[in-house]
Amino acid sequence: MCGIVGYIGKREAAPLLLNGLRRLEYRGYDSAGIAVLNGALSVVKQKGSVGDLENALQESGERLSGATIGIAHTRWATHGDPSDRNAHPHLNNAGDIALIHNGIIENHAALRLELSSHGYTFNSATDTEVLVHLIDRMWKDEPSLNLEGAVRRALRHVEGAYGLCVISSREPGTLVVARKGSPLVLGLGDGEYFVASDAAPIVEHTRKVVYLGDGEMAVVTAEGYTVKTVENIETEKLITELDFELGEIEKGGFEHFMLKEIFEQPDVMHDVMRGRVRLEEGRVRLGGIEDYLDRLKQARRIVICACGTSWHAGLIGEYLIEEFARIPVEVDYASEFRYRNPIVGTDDVVIVISQSGETADTLAALRAAKEKGALVMGICNVVGSTIARETLCGMYTHAGPEVGVASTKAFTAQVIVLYMLALALSKGRTISHDEIALNLRELTRVPEKAARILELDSQIKSIAEIFKDAKNFLYLGRGYNFPVALEGALKLKEISYIHAEGYPAAEMKHGPIALIDEDMPVIFIATRDSTYTKILSNIEEVRSRKGRVIAIANDGDQEISSLAEHVIYIPQATGPIMPLLTVIPLQLLAYHIATFRGCNVDRPRNLAKSVTVE
Repeated sequence: MCGIVGYIGKREAAPLLLNGLRRLEYRGYDSAGIAVLNGALSVVKQKGSVGDLENALQESGERLSGATIGIAHTRWATHGDPSDRNAHPHLNNAGDIALIHNGIIENHAALRLELSSHGYTFNSATDTEVLVHLIDRMWKDEPSLNLEGAVRRALRHVEGAYGLCVISSREPGTLVVARKGSPLVLGLGDGEYFVASDAAPIVEHTRKVVYLGDGEMAVVTAEGYTVKTVENIETEKLITELDFELGEIEKGGFEHFMLKEIFEQPDVMHDVMRGRVRLEEGRVRLGGIEDYLDRLKQARRIVICACGTSWHAGLIGEYLIEEFARIPVEVDYASEFRYRNPIVGTDDVVIVISQSGETADTLAALRAAKEKGALVMGICNVVGSTIARETLCGMYTHAGPEVGVASTKAFTAQVIVLYMLALALSKGRTISHDEIALNLRELTRVPEKAARILELDSQIKSIAEIFKDAKNFLYLGRGYNFPVALEGALKLKEISYIHAEGYPAAEMKHGPIALIDEDMPVIFIATRDSTYTKILSNIEEVRSRKGRVIAIANDGDQEISSLAEHVIYIPQATGPIMPLLTVIPLQLLAYHIATFRGCNVDRPRNLAKSVTVE
């Protein structure tokens, strides 16, 4: 969601901060701002893009030059509209404390009333401004405090989630950061330190980082740092080495990050399987769950909790685990899980899936499941993320940084992880060694087949141009391809702003068929599996109502070419493998439709990459 960057050291802060904000643009935002400390605080903030902020900075360059400490922010509006006055950083009334904040202060209204009664005036409609005035109030109440102490006292009065960074001209050599529910990482340089909401702004300066945990604060000076809890207990932190390169968060010649990440999928598929799929042994080795594999196999039930695209991957995981391992699986929206008092106990396993490992709703589901005694396993992409730290066991997807807001390669990586998990759970229980080996051979062929599908990009682009002005789309699939229909519809909605719905094809007769007319494109995932003849019948029903049919079909299927207006042919594979292939043309179709419509595919409106608030 919002982005945080902070710097303290020996270099000029403003250019570093601005470049850091550019690295965070993928997260989604509507305004940006920067504050540096050079004797006094200087603040520039601007509605719009980081480019708009850069233009505003050029007019204020003299005020910001020379400073070696500063903070910067990209805001995604929650309280108050996108505007200059609501942009971060926020200042106290005296103008000597500046603060940036990710998250939501739930008791901001009560705090605002109390602070107003003590003479504080508010210049914005944000919940964040309450925090900077509260810190000021704590400092005035006890002048002997330093900045760290004032922040610590203020946070004891706060309810909600925060990742924050504070500087003050009263203590010019100090940067104070704190985290509860909203991620923060500290980069360790040579006589300089970086703070950010993720590692993207840091990796070009240092590979050594410390991830703050919930309820922790860091006090940073040019000489060093300390990490303590909000209760003032010092903690030892593990220094982590970043495992990705700067080039992975650059476009590499592609027009957009989303297109780059779609085309990275064959390599990502190899990376997910590397060291895990042992073809010569006919087995899967999943180091992150090896010690818990027996308990996982003995689970009474598995519950998968996720949001958005990860939820769709979870649906495929349900089919895979039930087919191979014969363990009952439920898939729950993480945002609903904790509010419906779910029946979960010590003989259940809860799997949480999140690309970022920081999704607020998914973290809440994780914690609720732990409280009920379930074994909680995580699947995420970001090393050192909160989900990785708080789950008992789990697996990284190794998809590399995903910058585009609309998830693509993370989805296919999650599905492969779930496929390997299903086979690991089946070993010695439900299917034979030879069957496992056969499925693994099929899985290792997927990257080459995915690369062949990507060669169809120009054909898919031509289809996209034909349908770019459609008002609605319907996506239909059966079995393993029903979740892919949901995911295809979500991709189109996210980046092109066209209304789209995904359904099981058989459900079309139970309502959606009323929508079909000559203006309705209907995308059928019509691969040759056990439901193929049923899908053909569904296509006939759409054709008889003049619907426009686009089919995803297997190579050599001539029967479907007489039924569909457009056919995208993909390689044949077994049913459980097919979602890894059928999703790729849907990703490309959504991408090209969105670009034809002039949409910003990497930063679609109203969306954020990592949703760290409810």
